[in-house]
Amino acid sequence: MDALLFVGHGSKDEAGNNEVREMVRMLAGALPTEIVETCFLEFVSPTMAQGMATCVAKGATRVAVVPITLFSAGHAKIHIPAAIDEARLRHPNVEFIYSRPIGVHEQVLKILSSRLQSVDSLEPIDGEQHNEDTAILIVGRGSSDADANSDLFKISRLFWEKTKFKWVETAFIGVTAPLVDAGVERCLKLGARKVILLPYFLFTGVLIKRMEQMIEDFGAAYPDCEFALADYFGFHPMLQEILRERALEALQGQVKMNCDMCQYRLAAMEHIDHHHHHDHDHDHHHGHDHHHGHDHDHDHHHHGHDHAHHDHDHDHGHDHAHHDHDHDHDHPHGHDHAHEREREKAST
Repeated sequence: MDALLFVGHGSKDEAGNNEVREMVRMLAGALPTEIVETCFLEFVSPTMAQGMATCVAKGATRVAVVPITLFSAGHAKIHIPAAIDEARLRHPNVEFIYSRPIGVHEQVLKILSSRLQSVDSLEPIDGEQHNEDTAILIVGRGSSDADANSDLFKISRLFWEKTKFKWVETAFIGVTAPLVDAGVERCLKLGARKVILLPYFLFTGVLIKRMEQMIEDFGAAYPDCEFALADYFGFHPMLQEILRERALEALQGQVKMNCDMCQYRLAAMEHIDHHHHHDHDHDHHHGHDHHHGHDHDHDHHHHGHDHAHHDHDHDHGHDHAHHDHDHDHDHPHGHDHAHEREREKAST
């Protein structure tokens, strides 16, 4: 018997947790399994261990774990796979499958466009010359994972390509730079007279409410400019479709990311704090509010590998045909490929 276990992040704001639960309830009727459960990574129960145990207790022999997360940061790459590892030890006769996060997804761009329309004072997006003095500031949560942070910049670029706004900028509400204050200041220095904060957040919570206060603070600090906050993703039908898609990928064995045997994850597991993975009712953050990687002077290449190392398909949309051009730039090892080709021609 199959089960689907959706994993929300968890919030100190119970309204956000209730939105996760409601989202899963809305999805359950469109999924081909009788067992559909919800759990959380932190701040609230049930934990992942409890959620998986519930699935098994209800008779599941195969459990698909679906993270309700935007990007592949520490939770998706380390904490959730580790919790699954522990569940496999506790339930050796049960198969556990790990789905993938939402990631850089075409439908997300449509969600952003839709949520932008929640701003009453925004002119219709239907012409080349509209909203000439308006900047869109896409605001993400922020992570100590550089790969996840870079994905938000990619989203911003794709959104700029698909809209007719003069400026689409990127900022984070915590952990990493640029922070929201710096993002707003950049928009104003570029010439914007109106800045719309577009939250890259799935559900409400402490950080959404913090952004609401920020809008008031910016209005007081820059009285000659206008500021507005667009809606977060919430129960958007396209978000429901993406999560349903991720669940079906797992059940049908079509997941394009597999962390189970990733050598880099297994190596990292030797050094992480395993207290994270046990049942917990305490309110601690796992890399969200402290500044991992910002106060250290270590070499980020200390793992000895390129961050494209994973055999996962992260759907970054790279066109490998771009690599077919002549490499006339300086090679890291000092090789000049153009000169080598000339020498080869001369020798023949």
